[in-house]
Amino acid sequence: MLPPLFDRFRIVRKPLAQRTNRVTVARDLVEPTQAPHPLSAAASAAVAEVAVWLRDARASKRPAILATGAHAIKNGLAPVLVALMEKGWITHLATNGAGIIHDWELAWLGETSEHVQRNIEKGEFGTWEETGFHINLALAVGAFEGCGYGESVGKMIETEGLDIPASETLESIARTALASDPARAAAAADLLGIVRRFSLKPGRLEIPHRWKPTSVQAAAFRLGVPFTSHPMFGHDIIYTHPMSCGAAIGRAAERDFLAFVASVSALEGGVYLSIGSAVMSPMIFEKALSMARNVARQEGRSLVRHRIAVVDLAKSAWDWTRGEPSEDHPDYYLRFNKSFHRMGGTLRYLSLDNRDFLLALWRTLEE
Repeated sequence: MLPPLFDRFRIVRKPLAQRTNRVTVARDLVEPTQAPHPLSAAASAAVAEVAVWLRDARASKRPAILATGAHAIKNGLAPVLVALMEKGWITHLATNGAGIIHDWELAWLGETSEHVQRNIEKGEFGTWEETGFHINLALAVGAFEGCGYGESVGKMIETEGLDIPASETLESIARTALASDPARAAAAADLLGIVRRFSLKPGRLEIPHRWKPTSVQAAAFRLGVPFTSHPMFGHDIIYTHPMSCGAAIGRAAERDFLAFVASVSALEGGVYLSIGSAVMSPMIFEKALSMARNVARQEGRSLVRHRIAVVDLAKSAWDWTRGEPSEDHPDYYLRFNKSFHRMGGTLRYLSLDNRDFLLALWRTLEE
């Protein structure tokens, strides 16, 4: 007998504007011209080395991929990330589901980052109407249109709205495409269910984003830079909303993963920056690199001359250029370093705040 399912329609959802937040655009946005905190000589040398890597990679038209957890967004670093894309230093951005949410909330509300413990005690954590409604709807529409996760939300922010197909149109596509294109038929059926369940009117749904210039996703969509999201089910607050559609999320996220693998496939001579992501970044990179090498081997190509810079706050006493530490060494359990070390290439680990690293890197590249 299957277990019963929780009914998300029973949840009382409140307007996002009623939420007290810890991060605001007005106070916490970090401009590229802002100076980082003073760095040690070793940290400065490491940043300078990464800057040389990026110059070499871009001069030879090789990729420069930046993967980050949500904190880089939440720390107000969107203007720095946008500047790096605009100048061509970064060719692909990747984040987790929370990074997408923080970026959207900052663009729509100008604030983000709720008080988790306080709201969990009241049963209100993550139960905010606009975040769940707009992001889930953008993903369902984007999956129907053939877009990826980050692209779907970035497009909504940049164009400040969504195009909602008529129920009759979706039903027709779901029926007629079933024989020739089952995936499109399924995407149409998923969106049809949402349109009917929430009585959505066909046509343009205008969604103004007052703080759109702060959005990394919108800038990536505008610039044509891949911005991929790599979520995990149940990790993000959009799953509390009854509009959440696992099939649509899966389609968009799978497209993003394959786009990420395509970028990694060209990484010979390129650079991979992993900033503040102890789980998502090393996990998707190791699968992507293995897939890319599988095909490269068949084509007689190598994929070994890449450079990886890992940035996190955790201290590391191990020199990763010496190889992997033994199991009795504490650094053996810095999983992200161990995972990246096993992927070959050149690895550098920088124990730095992501704000200081990105600001120092931007300043070095501009100099």
